[in-house]
Amino acid sequence: MENIKVIIWGFGAMGSGMAEMLLKKKGVEIVGICDRNAARAGKDMYEVLGMERGDRKPVIISNKIEEVVAQEGIDVALLATDSFTKGAFDKIKFIAEHKINIISTAEEMAYPQAQEPELAEEMDKIAKENGISILGTGINPGFVLDLLILALTGTCEEVDYIKAARINDLSPFGKAVMVEQGVGLTVEEFEEGVKNGKVAGHVGFPESIRMVADGIGWNIDKIEETREPITTKFERESKYAKVEAGNVAGCRQCGFGYVDGEMKIDMEHPQQILPETEGVDTGDYIWIKGTPDINMQIKPEIPGGIGTIAMCVNMIPHVINALPGLKTMLDLPVPRAIMGDMRNLIQR
Repeated sequence: MENIKVIIWGFGAMGSGMAEMLLKKKGVEIVGICDRNAARAGKDMYEVLGMERGDRKPVIISNKIEEVVAQEGIDVALLATDSFTKGAFDKIKFIAEHKINIISTAEEMAYPQAQEPELAEEMDKIAKENGISILGTGINPGFVLDLLILALTGTCEEVDYIKAARINDLSPFGKAVMVEQGVGLTVEEFEEGVKNGKVAGHVGFPESIRMVADGIGWNIDKIEETREPITTKFERESKYAKVEAGNVAGCRQCGFGYVDGEMKIDMEHPQQILPETEGVDTGDYIWIKGTPDINMQIKPEIPGGIGTIAMCVNMIPHVINALPGLKTMLDLPVPRAIMGDMRNLIQR
């Protein structure tokens, strides 16, 4: 069997990280990359990654997706360009119409029916017409504050209330995420950004809340969100952001899901760059009140950067195997690390 052929659209922090991970795997190869950044377009992937190519074929980064998808036999595209379903839709449609399976890092794509039901229905139709499957996933949404919660409820007879928190380090993520979180802004600029929509904070609470609710059969009648700035006492600088003392290092965001007027799902997600600067410990926490009660903690957090990269790469064979259509993490096998030949998981 030939290697699984992968293309990557978007070669920033997440896209380049996926490439590095794929190059360590068996049975899979990168055959094309699209990136519109002038500093990367036209260069060999290995040069951009700072890796030795050895006897492998060069992979020249193109700024024209039409050139990348023109190749024969592409199995899956990893799309790492957007956070919102509306922004990703035209790209997904274009790739799907070339009969290529898709895995997107766009947070809203983890459960697009939550906020974009019409686009979700259209993507499902396009996928089925072209015989491919489409999945949005990542560390969160996609795993920590939704799929992992649902897996834990599988041991419960009854569930009355769910609270979850993810306290994490934003540092591994690229510039687009820093802008969404308001990193580097003054408090006044942050608050204005929340009002005008430029500071989105964590993208994905409606998706996670609805995925959890739909998964266990709760009918959500209202979702509320709050966003507050996390300021720093000291200057902080990561690869993708620099913050002066007194300015915003991240965003504390909460999401609440109501069933019949009662809050049933309570989520908290404070994110900032270099939280250890001021003694903040990261971690993932889930509390389920029911029969039985369940309390789970992971300390420190599952790292967001490698977590998102790994989720996308490890779902490749499951997306290829899936029946055509728009999928969520509820529809596919449980994600797990692939340490052997990825081709062994393909059902052909």
